[in-house]
Amino acid sequence: MNSDRVLRGLQQAPHRSLFNALGFTEEEKKKPLIGIVSSQSEIIPGHMELDRIAQAVKMGVAEAGGMPVIVPAIAVCDGIAMGHIGMKYSLVTRDLIADSTECLAMAHGFDALVMIPNCDKNVPGLLMAAARVNIPTIFVSGGPMLAGVVDGRRRSLSSMFEAVGQVTAGTLTKEQLAEYEEKVCPTCGSCSGMYTANSMNCLTEAIGMGLRGNGTIPAVYSARIRLAKKAGYQIMELLKNNIRPRDIMTDKAFENALAVDMALGCSTNTMLHIPAIAHEAGVEIDMEYVNEISARTPNLCHLAPAGPTYMEQLDRAGGVYAVMKELTKKNLLHTDLITCTGKTVGENLENVVNFDPEVIRPIENPYLQNGGIAVLKGNLAPDTGVVKRAAVAPEMLVHEGPARVFDCEEDAIEAILGGKIVDGDVVIIRYEGPKGGPGMREMLNPTSAIAGMGLGSTVALITDGRFSGASRGASIGHVSPEAAVGGPIALVEEGDIISIDINNNTLNVKISDEEMDRRRALWKPRKPKVTGGYLSRYEKLVTSGNKGAILENK
Repeated sequence: MNSDRVLRGLQQAPHRSLFNALGFTEEEKKKPLIGIVSSQSEIIPGHMELDRIAQAVKMGVAEAGGMPVIVPAIAVCDGIAMGHIGMKYSLVTRDLIADSTECLAMAHGFDALVMIPNCDKNVPGLLMAAARVNIPTIFVSGGPMLAGVVDGRRRSLSSMFEAVGQVTAGTLTKEQLAEYEEKVCPTCGSCSGMYTANSMNCLTEAIGMGLRGNGTIPAVYSARIRLAKKAGYQIMELLKNNIRPRDIMTDKAFENALAVDMALGCSTNTMLHIPAIAHEAGVEIDMEYVNEISARTPNLCHLAPAGPTYMEQLDRAGGVYAVMKELTKKNLLHTDLITCTGKTVGENLENVVNFDPEVIRPIENPYLQNGGIAVLKGNLAPDTGVVKRAAVAPEMLVHEGPARVFDCEEDAIEAILGGKIVDGDVVIIRYEGPKGGPGMREMLNPTSAIAGMGLGSTVALITDGRFSGASRGASIGHVSPEAAVGGPIALVEEGDIISIDINNNTLNVKISDEEMDRRRALWKPRKPKVTGGYLSRYEKLVTSGNKGAILENK
């Protein structure tokens, strides 16, 4: 076992003395050493009670014969980081989390790992680490918060951001805004819609690395504690049978994850994270292949912000397994793959029932015949862009309009809230990509401002940055190549006509090739926005959005 190098043998006597300092008994030092990677934090609602999850896991591991040790992982709350310099530090933590967890696991000789993430970059970061370290690993998240209720209707964080635009537009009073503040986030947990955190926790089930309910059981339910204990038990079974992350996270498992992604209508951020996780597992994902999966996979769920249902309702309807069960009716999943349960996908789905056909549409009656995410290409996005098709108003699936060009998020927000954006416009926000940001900020503030100002069904937004899972509307992100490396989005000029056809997966600016070449010859790279610290190092190593914004080993 890995722990032999720190616990057993003559040369390990100094190591054992340090374990004595930690209070380990002789009996404990003979047991497998299980690392419990907890991202508990008092600054993130989704992480504030992860200590309860960690203690439950610890109990399960101990009862099953292991020696559990809790170690930390960092995380960022995207909601708190939104709209200011803090958002530059969100995506970049994914790689910090993967790197630091690798360091902890390798330095201390853990035999197996239980990962306890919850929010946006924490989940993919730990999945990347799991694939990289490749010792038996299981995931148990903190779970989603309950939806808030305002005026008798369920609400969530996206409602809060859009309310700001409504106040500016005069359709909501400041007193009503204050009521939203009090009520939209009523419990701990990851924000209650199908945003990035919940998307990734659900896909952890779909890919086979989390037990049933990992993505959907609300944070405040006692079932979440029971799930954590079961994860503690199960990691010992995975260790006993030597089932490792790369045994589970195969190319076919990623195909399953993408299919479930399409059925659920997940955040577009999954199109950054799935390729990055796959890369660590030795699997390369072609972004254009995503459209092939989307073309054959119906969209079965319309959770917030795409629709009026929330994670607690998805859980009651049967959760991710019920969605997967629907997909098997048309043979859209590989069911012979091993999972962290020790059983195959097909065995896991035996006797699973869809309890609410309104929350999880039967596959014979989907919301959309194709998946919730579309990958677009064209002369504006030669390497691809991404849109959450399930959250786009039908009238905006095909759209042409004049470009309104902004070189940073703040300038775009000022124009939107200042009434300078009108029906039909296509807002371009550039130099916000992985290198240009640096850090590829989420654009929840401008998309929420557009929706709040009543422009959600008439105005599109295109960026080389990315979107929160809470964004809705014709919001096209991850445009690659990005502006900072001279991609065509850097060459768009005010008033150029932008042509969007989501039905046919195209994104173009209506200028000639000759004009594009003329502009390209005049373009000059900009000086980096940040010249020191981690962001500067990140900017030098990061790849484009279509590659998952992974870091290159240069």
